[in-house]
Amino acid sequence: MDMVGKVRQALLASGHEDSIAEFPAGTHSAADAAAAVGCSVAQIAKSIVFRAGEHVILVVASGAHRIDRSKVSAAIGQPVKTADAAWVRSKTGFAVGGVAPIGHDCQVTTVIDSALLPLDPLWAAAGSPMHAFRTTAELLIRLTNGTVADVRQA
Repeated sequence: MDMVGKVRQALLASGHEDSIAEFPAGTHSAADAAAAVGCSVAQIAKSIVFRAGEHVILVVASGAHRIDRSKVSAAIGQPVKTADAAWVRSKTGFAVGGVAPIGHDCQVTTVIDSALLPLDPLWAAAGSPMHAFRTTAELLIRLTNGTVADVRQA
């Protein structure tokens, strides 16, 4: 099964509607995604993978912000470092640019950027750089069992 199919399956299994849409122009960056979807950059729920040893730490953050790694470390109670693209793919199954908040090949610890809470709708990657799904912060927290924290750089 392709990664978009895995995300679709994970959405449906959790009771979330299949809100995946294809954007042929691509959603490689938050700005690209916002232009393709027709929303603000802030409404793009970008997925950034960090590593804590061999553990995958997924931060779902507003496309309008950069992430402060020390705040992520504080939120999960252990240091994190940047994960390279090969490690991300080998652990999660997703290529960078299409990492979804759900449907990973491994266990992940998820941190949700508190800046996403007031925004509705949100759009998150759905397994490829050309697919995204519409959701809400409340649903993302439930889908990922995520911890909400302020992780943006000041």
